[in-house]
Amino acid sequence: MFEAPTIAEFLANSNLGSTLPGVMLVFGTLILVLFDLFIPEERKNWTPIAACIGIGVSFVVNLFVYSPAEGQQVALYGMFVADAFTGFLNAVILIAALISILLSWDYLNRADIHRGEFYVLTLISSAGAMFMVGANDLVVVFVALELLSIPLYIMAAFRAINRDGSDLAMKSEESGMKYFILGAFSSAFLVYGSAMIYGATGTTNIPEIFEMASSVVGTASSATFYLLVGTALLFVGLGFKVAVVPFHMWTPDVYEGAPTPVTAFMSVTAKIGGFAALFRVMVTGLSIFALNEGDPAAWQATLSAVAIVTLILGNFVAIAQKNMKRLLAYSSIAHAGYILIAVAAAGTTGVANAATQGALIYMLAYMFTNLGAFAVVMALENEDGTGVDLDDLIGLAKSRPALAMAMTVFMLSLTGIPLTAGFVGKLLVFSSAVQAGLFGLAVIGVLTSVASAFYYMRVVVNMYLRDNGDGPVPPLETPYVKWAINLSLAGVIVFGIFYPLATNLVSMVSLV
Repeated sequence: MFEAPTIAEFLANSNLGSTLPGVMLVFGTLILVLFDLFIPEERKNWTPIAACIGIGVSFVVNLFVYSPAEGQQVALYGMFVADAFTGFLNAVILIAALISILLSWDYLNRADIHRGEFYVLTLISSAGAMFMVGANDLVVVFVALELLSIPLYIMAAFRAINRDGSDLAMKSEESGMKYFILGAFSSAFLVYGSAMIYGATGTTNIPEIFEMASSVVGTASSATFYLLVGTALLFVGLGFKVAVVPFHMWTPDVYEGAPTPVTAFMSVTAKIGGFAALFRVMVTGLSIFALNEGDPAAWQATLSAVAIVTLILGNFVAIAQKNMKRLLAYSSIAHAGYILIAVAAAGTTGVANAATQGALIYMLAYMFTNLGAFAVVMALENEDGTGVDLDDLIGLAKSRPALAMAMTVFMLSLTGIPLTAGFVGKLLVFSSAVQAGLFGLAVIGVLTSVASAFYYMRVVVNMYLRDNGDGPVPPLETPYVKWAINLSLAGVIVFGIFYPLATNLVSMVSLV
């Protein structure tokens, strides 16, 4: 007979204190909805301020909840885990949300689409990503993924709300619809994969999946087959979210058609949430799953092959792009390949924690670098959406020297040049591949990084070595965009030069 737990038992098993950063952001979002509803029209600029305050509160709470001294804590009846991995990525997500709001502040007014709902959607999506990085159960992975994704579908089509029939509005609407349809399709793969894994192991709890998977190693049972198929389907579902080949098709069109602040936000937050779930499932849950005793994880070879194809396609197709948003879209695909190298390396016994730490630093560096690059693109963008082609950067060093200098640093970091955060991230990811014995994968990663220098440095050449004569002067960036650029620039330089700061932050991270 079922007996309802007492309040004390419920609170003890829920351990809600460990979920406070995400919960506080959700409550802050609810308050923001009411706040925006009742403030007068002439004070609508208070809404982004309130959103930033909510992010700040959640960030401070995160610092206290995820102290390394606390160790790992399990909450929500074992469905959520609070550890150093969760705390670090929570901080990265919240910083990304703050920079994205700074980018959105004036853009929405300029595009005549300023609605308080935009900031609400940003916070909801961020909360979904935060619950995704702490997911300890496949059910939570799915729910958090939808909480992350659904606001992004709406935000991608946000420019269509003014119904002006412009080309920008139509592109935004198209990008939102395309993102929604393919996103729903990928969610079906995720659910089906979770069902297959449940059928093989009898549980959706990730640590329990690890225990059950160890019992089928080296056997030819039906459970092995279902576990293989379920793992493949899960990877398809999450592969769409992080935009690895061949699940990348939506990325260039959605990145180009969505409002630029939305593109910047989704390029970072969706990738962090997706890769966090991949690490939780593959490393914490399925790293023991091998076809024979002593072999690496059964999924390592597949992920390595996908990483190679992603690196090659992302970097080489980017060379042909003339629009900065599409160039950064293919760049984003390529960087998903670099992070996937770390996931593949984690399939080798004894390398999982080093690979995870390298991937975390890579995501931190990518967050600052990519948001900064999109901030510069937004500073150049005209009201009609023009001004974002590579040729529009010609002579920028003369007309906007500070902007050109910032963009140069971001391009160097994306390439992986020393003294930038991007270099530290790539170094640690490639090192983990070497430790795992994946020498070919590491070599391909290095070679594709060299190839990427061609299109990244083409941006620098346009800014410094080509002259537009008396061409139009780019629009003047707003104070909020300047803050976003400066914050991103500081992150790239500080974590590039003083890299022990980053390595110390992740030194306590352990998934196995």
